[in-house]
Parts: sequence; C-alpha cells; structure tokens
Amino acid sequence: MPEQQSTPFSADGPTGIWADFRSDTVTRATPAMRRAMAEASVGDDVYGEDPTVNALQERIAALTGKEAALFCTSGTQSNLAGILSHCQRGDEFLTGRNNHVMVNEVGGAAALGGAVPWPLEIDEQGCFTPDDVRAAVKEPDQHHPVTRLLSLENTVNGHVQSVDQIADLIAAAREHDLAVHLDGARLFNAAVAEGVGIDAYCADTDTVSLCLSKGLGAPVGTVLAGDQDSISRAFRIRKMLGGGMRQSGHLAAAGLHALDHHVDRLVEDHDRAGRIADGLRSIDGMEAVHATNMVWATPPADHHDGLVAHLEAAGILMCFWKPTLRIVTHLDVDDGHADLLVDTVGEFLGRT
Repeated sequence: MPEQQSTPFSADGPTGIWADFRSDTVTRATPAMRRAMAEASVGDDVYGEDPTVNALQERIAALTGKEAALFCTSGTQSNLAGILSHCQRGDEFLTGRNNHVMVNEVGGAAALGGAVPWPLEIDEQGCFTPDDVRAAVKEPDQHHPVTRLLSLENTVNGHVQSVDQIADLIAAAREHDLAVHLDGARLFNAAVAEGVGIDAYCADTDTVSLCLSKGLGAPVGTVLAGDQDSISRAFRIRKMLGGGMRQSGHLAAAGLHALDHHVDRLVEDHDRAGRIADGLRSIDGMEAVHATNMVWATPPADHHDGLVAHLEAAGILMCFWKPTLRIVTHLDVDDGHADLLVDTVGEFLGRT
C-alpha cells in the first residue's frame, strides 16, 4: 500500500483545505517516492546519459510493447510531440470533439505544428464510431487537407473505451492508411478497470502517451512510446519545445516508483469514486454518474451556487463547473475524505 498523506491538506497544500477532489494531478509524492527521487542515479539526459531516465523509458517501452519511449515534461508536451511526429504542416488529424488534445492543450498542434484538428461528434461517454472515422477522412482533392492521423483518448472524462472499441477505431483508421496516436493520460485506469495490461490497448497504435502525474501520483512527467522512427522525430520536437532536461533521473525515479507501487491501487480510487456516487445519489435532488476515478455530480440548478459556497466554506475543493461538478479521487483521498464530501453535501441539501 502507498503511504497516505495526512489530513488536512493544509499540512503541505492549500491552507484550510480538508479534501481536494479537483484532479488526480494534485497528489503529493509519498515519503517513499521522495526517497527514491533523492537516491536516484543521474546523468545528463540530453546526452542520453541519465541511467534512471533510460530505465524508465525502457520500462514503458516494454509495458506498451513498443520499440522506444521518450520521457517528457507533461502530457501536453508528449501529445504534441506525438501528433507532430506524424503530421506535417497542413496535415489533418481526427479526434473526439471533447478530447484533451482538442480543447485543453492550447491548440498547440495547430499553433506550433500547423496540423489541423477535425473534431468528431461523441456520445455521452466520449465515444465515436468507426463509421465516424471513415466519414471524416477527406477525399484526395486539392481543396482538402490530407487526413494523416487518428488521435484517440482513454479514459475520456473517466469513461473507459474498451479494448474492442479501440481496436475497431484503429482498424477503420488503417483502412485509410492513417497513423494512430493514443492519449493514454489515464490509460492505467482504463486497463485496471478492464482487467488487462496496457499493452492490450497499445498493440496497434503508432504512439501512446502515458501520464505519470495523475493517478500514479508522480509529481512530474509523461512518457511517449512508439516505433523507433516516431520516437526519433518526437525527440527532436521535444528539444524544440524546450523539453531537453538534464539530471532528470530524479523525476524519472518517481515514475519508476509509481509503476512499482501505485498501479494496482488504482482500483481503490475507482471504488472510492463509486462510494461517493452512491452517497450523493442518496441525497434528494442530486444526480451522479460514476466513471472510474471520476464522479460527475449535478445538484438542483437553484441550489448549485449555494452548494458550491457551502463546500468551499467546509474546505472541500472540486471542479465547481456548472451545471455539473467534477469530483476526482486519487492517492491523497481516503474513505474519510469521501464521507466528508457526501456528508457536507447532505448537510446543505438534506437527505431523502
């Protein structure tokens, strides 16, 4: 079991915060992870001489069944390097309308690489279909960009895309000779939920991005894995983006520790999110959708703002979006935090 952080969060985090459900990115490195970081063997990674970075890259390449891997500073940098390893300026890539590369990465692929995103409509679980992919591929015509890449995501807002779903989407992409990139920021969550290894999702992709600083609890870093040619191109792009780090083995050590100690425990986050969802549904007027380590909670519209103020006053943070709140469980959330959240909502709205 990983070591839990002490309550309240104000011990190391924001003052007065007792429970932070904003994202699984808010986790703090456990004492054991910090020791691993401090004791890591390091070298200059720009010269390829950091043994801990090399070990992490080799580990991820093996886990994904890929030829090579590249340690990046963030998921945004990893996705950008992955997309631009496949697309030239003016090329088009297909992706879900609400996928992270479409709406939450500052349009980097277009702004910095000249790659044109084409959004595909999605269902309530973030899915699109193989037919959607086929229909979006542009005809070979001088008026159209060349459709070059399909960019997938898993999980999508916590919702698992099954192994078969991903395989069918990839098959549709291959019918049109598209490359495939998978934003696997929470792929370990999907794999744990499905009871498979991450290689089951990665086998037929060209590149896959795996975040270490979300559910796995490392403070920094994402690894891009793929065939050697794609990773070689991404290596140059990472340098162009300012991602050439030096003794970054101290950061890579956190990733290795996370892979050893924090993957199997993801089921606890999923179960705890389910505990929260069940508790919220018992409160009159509350709706809740559970998806792996996320809960999407919708209070009565006329009580939304008052509930937000009540939660903030109680020192509970989440994404206070309107009309639906996002709650994310993670390494620094325990059953006590989960029950505190449900009880605090119940205090305001009253139980049925």
